[in-house]
Amino acid sequence: MAEKALDIYLNDHLAGATMGCELAEHLRDRTEGTPLGDRMASLAAEIESDRQTLVDLADRLGTTSNPVKQGTAWLAEKASRVKFSAVTSGNPELGTFLALETLSLGVEGKICLWWSLKAIADDDAALARTNFDELIERGETQRRALEAERMEVGASVLRAGDGA
Repeated sequence: MAEKALDIYLNDHLAGATMGCELAEHLRDRTEGTPLGDRMASLAAEIESDRQTLVDLADRLGTTSNPVKQGTAWLAEKASRVKFSAVTSGNPELGTFLALETLSLGVEGKICLWWSLKAIADDDAALARTNFDELIERGETQRRALEAERMEVGASVLRAGDGA
């Protein structure tokens, strides 16, 4: 039997949430002891909480987890560490900038998820019990915080111009 579109959608977002959690934790660990590290400690915890909300929601909806998507996302995040390190560019700050941008895009996708589920919440009791307005607002707050950090790091990195 083919999977329902909602199951596929939730599994795709669960995979993205797994990658986002790993990336946020990596950024937190890489920048520990700095203002960015402090911000990432808070954001990593919130992003994990949002991922758990999505897991719980998928369970309530009877969505079967797709371990291939979860594993692929986990592996992709581990591989992205090469891109986000100084290995390819010689500039660790450029890697931080790119990681923040990637995480920011992921949070934007999460906001889209919450809006999409809110739009169909009246069709399912499991969805109707979820406070999507709160999730959307938290995502937007996360997005603004990431954007501020991204712009600060990016301005420094991109002004240098030579990658060093």
